Amino acid sequence: MTRVCLIGTDEGDLRYELLSRETARAALATYDLSQPYTNSVALETVSLGAAVALLNDLNWYLVRFVDHALINEPSISETEWLSRDLATEVRDRERPPEETDQRLCVFGVEDNTLVEPMYVTRSDGEIPDYDLRDVDDTLVVRVTDAEFSG
Repeated sequence: MTRVCLIGTDEGDLRYELLSRETARAALATYDLSQPYTNSVALETVSLGAAVALLNDLNWYLVRFVDHALINEPSISETEWLSRDLATEVRDRERPPEETDQRLCVFGVEDNTLVEPMYVTRSDGEIPDYDLRDVDDTLVVRVTDAEFSG
């Protein structure tokens, strides 16, 4: 199963914002929602294509209430996530899955909250240690060239 995780902005309650609006509520109605991080909404879809399509359906809400839309496709990586833009490139066959692992955004996880992203490149198959602060864990997100340099 392909997982989707939406990370809300600091300004609001993401779950409330999505479920209080009829169109978003209808789009999410068939999914079991969870909250893996503070102010997040996560769910599972059947495929990468279904995950990207769902995010496209929710785009109006994502622009307003979401800082990061992430997709985890197990056939690409069991532990690393794809940004929405990178997942779209893979779905549209603009980038092969095996060419998605060089540019990364690593978030620290502190008290179940994502903190300060650190942009790094994988070198010799290794990811540099997260060193912006002491954290409980990290979340690795593969990103597009534009997101990395932007």
